[in-house]
Amino acid sequence: MKGLPETPMKDDSGLPADAVTFEEVGLTYTTARGGVQALAGITLTIPRGHFVSIVGPSGCGKSSLLMLTAGLRTCTEGRVLIDAVPVSGPQAGTGIVFQSDTLLDWRTALDNVLVQIELRRLRKAKYQQRALDLLRSVGLGGFEQRHPYELSGGMRQRIAICRALIHDPGLLLMDEPFGALDALTRDQMMCDLQALWLEQRKTVLFITHSIPEAIFLSDRVVVMSPRPGRIDDIIDIKLPRPRELHMTTEPDFNAYVQGIRQIFERRGVLRAEPDTAHGQPLARPAESNESRRLR
Repeated sequence: MKGLPETPMKDDSGLPADAVTFEEVGLTYTTARGGVQALAGITLTIPRGHFVSIVGPSGCGKSSLLMLTAGLRTCTEGRVLIDAVPVSGPQAGTGIVFQSDTLLDWRTALDNVLVQIELRRLRKAKYQQRALDLLRSVGLGGFEQRHPYELSGGMRQRIAICRALIHDPGLLLMDEPFGALDALTRDQMMCDLQALWLEQRKTVLFITHSIPEAIFLSDRVVVMSPRPGRIDDIIDIKLPRPRELHMTTEPDFNAYVQGIRQIFERRGVLRAEPDTAHGQPLARPAESNESRRLR
């Protein structure tokens, strides 16, 4: 009947086919100098079981969008829905991985994974084996009793991912989780995360500055404009899985890279022309403190 909300389509599990829905989402921060609009008119769906990455310039609101999804911030316009239910606060059914691993140095790797179980007041013994299995699945078998200060950055971030997955969430939110890692470690982490995702098929919303990283991992890449962040384009990545690192040098992969770079060039985020005075590419403007806060 006219005026009734449309019933969302459901998959075999009885859940809506779209795990996350953004409906005309906007976010404005209140500052001493007035309102600062971080996001405007974000309308997007994330199908269940898909890996979706968001790329965009610093300050475009990528991380803010993730915080809205997690229920850690509130929309000033529109709404976010998870499983067709509007988000009104922190979500128990999500896992979150940040750029900083935020591990507790006085706890072992295993106990860092289980800390979320304790905070949720769940029975720790029930999740002990799952924690061990997760650590082994990311190559940390034998490191269960090591402390974070004994481990590399990549190993610490693997623990953080295990901690986010320990309660078997349907949705995994990842905010530039590899941003602080060196290039070789990032490559390995991309491969490890892909393998984990292929095994578990979680719905993933992944924030990154890296165009190749987004293409390698994703079913779909959402390209955002400079602030206020809007959706500039949505690109389906039709590369076969599992993806291997050698694919990043192949023509099909590079066609996606160049396509996304051209979007940023049209927006003036990237400049292709050289500095005629010095024969060098133009430098990017320095990122402001306000931009860092709005990421």
